[in-house]
Amino acid sequence: MATDSNRLGDTTATETATRLVHRNINNPNAVETDSSISSGEVTNHVEKHAEDLIQWKRHVERVKSKVLDQIQGHLSDLLDKALTESVQTFTQNENHGNNHVNHVNNNHVTRDGTVTTTNNNENSHRTHTEKDGKVFMDRRSILDDLFEINHIRTIYHMFISVLFLFIISTLAVDYIDQGRLVLEFDLLSYAFGKLHIVGLAWLLMFSYTLAVPYYALALWGTLYHRSPVQGVLSVGAGLVLSALQAAVLGVLPIYVVFHYQLPPASRFIIILEQIRFLMKSYSFIRENVPVILKHKTKEGEGPRFPTFSSYLYFLFAPTLIYRESYPRNPHIRWSYVGVTFAKILGCLFYGYFILVRLCIPVFMNDSNKPFSTRTLVLALFHATLPGMLLLLLAFFAFLHCWLNAFAEMLRFADRMFYKDWWNSTSFANYYRTWNVVVHDWLYYYGYRDFLWLSRRKFRTAAMLSVFVVSALVHEYVFTLGFGFFYPVMFCLFAFFGVAFNFTLNDNRKSPVWNIMMWTCLFIGQGVMVCLYCQEWYAQIHCPPLQYHVMITLQCHVMIALQYHVMITLQYCSTML
Repeated sequence: MATDSNRLGDTTATETATRLVHRNINNPNAVETDSSISSGEVTNHVEKHAEDLIQWKRHVERVKSKVLDQIQGHLSDLLDKALTESVQTFTQNENHGNNHVNHVNNNHVTRDGTVTTTNNNENSHRTHTEKDGKVFMDRRSILDDLFEINHIRTIYHMFISVLFLFIISTLAVDYIDQGRLVLEFDLLSYAFGKLHIVGLAWLLMFSYTLAVPYYALALWGTLYHRSPVQGVLSVGAGLVLSALQAAVLGVLPIYVVFHYQLPPASRFIIILEQIRFLMKSYSFIRENVPVILKHKTKEGEGPRFPTFSSYLYFLFAPTLIYRESYPRNPHIRWSYVGVTFAKILGCLFYGYFILVRLCIPVFMNDSNKPFSTRTLVLALFHATLPGMLLLLLAFFAFLHCWLNAFAEMLRFADRMFYKDWWNSTSFANYYRTWNVVVHDWLYYYGYRDFLWLSRRKFRTAAMLSVFVVSALVHEYVFTLGFGFFYPVMFCLFAFFGVAFNFTLNDNRKSPVWNIMMWTCLFIGQGVMVCLYCQEWYAQIHCPPLQYHVMITLQCHVMIALQYHVMITLQYCSTML
């Protein structure tokens, strides 16, 4: 398009200049009148006019490019809003038709095509609009669409070729050092050890989450409208359920992690599943309690509860927002499921080779050297590349492959688990698009509920509270996963995250800010990999006194790094 446009502009300018020459040559009167003008001056005038036309054409192209960049984000928001409104309209029309069918033959047709018998006076499934909460719709993941483009798929193939290079280099080094080909995965077997204990702990947490929150809500809903002391009943039920949640989903996973001395990957599985069950059970109760409070049962009618099958489906669905029904695909593509799980396995081996080839040799050798600021800085910049690769692998393996695999097996149609975070020019947009699943939960149950409780008076406090909760949860996961408290993740979220959210905000639209975002991501991942690896080996090798000195020096370096980053961002915002 751009090449054709340039050719068209150059051709137009040339034709205009040619017409001017022909007009002057073929017009005798003009020649007689302008006899004083030399042919050289005419040629210079024509060339100048043609050059002006070309310059004007280039200026128009630059203006067009700037206009397209500015309206691209607005057009994307408008399309998302139009899709949401169309789904809402379709759902309202469908419910209107369902109500008409219910009036005639007492049947209710759900979105997945099943028919259930209901009473004429019983409410049908609720229609969720954007005002009520998240609206689910049939849409694919962005990478699935992008991988259909040959150019994007080639980039994916390049990452696969890097994995092959890691394998070949590992085999070559082992053959040179040991005289034989060795391809052992001892690190993976260690990290995922004691999986039988992990399975038993998961089964216990799942059984509790499946039974207790559902039947506790059903029992409370049955007694609420009949009880003369509704407030006392609600507070008592809330306290009992909170105590059970704290005991089974709070204390039990921590006890299993420390009592059985689980390795890191097994610890992360239990802790992440603990948080997932807590978030899902909270969403289930949070979405259904207002419905029970508003729905006053008539004499002879029972309270309206969600079906047990819908709750069971929600526990496995790749979302943290409860709905009685979701948009569903007509069939399961088992080949897609198999390929997706194979990609997850490939990502595990990819991460293994990154750690074995790029991280462990460096930090294991550094642990035997005297600690210095120079060693820390060199290790930090050495860790930026493996840190960024691990971040991309975690994103692709979990947010794309793992969630899409379960969505396909459950015929879950809404695959918007992330957005195009890689195009972000602000950290505010990056936080919204990196992990849409968790962001939706924090937005609807954290940010919006905080605004509702404060009557929309403290928006900044609501945003800060979400950041603090996210920072605490991330630090909790890393502390229990690695087995030591080292608040790198908390500092990155609570300090850098808040600063970047307000400094690199949505007003930054220039591509320069996308470069700044990626640069900050590289540095942040390098800081995390460097400090956590050094702390891991410090727990093993460092004596207590040397250990405390090292922690103090690292804290000073982190503070200095934070100061220089903030000064750089302020300078860039002033210049741009």
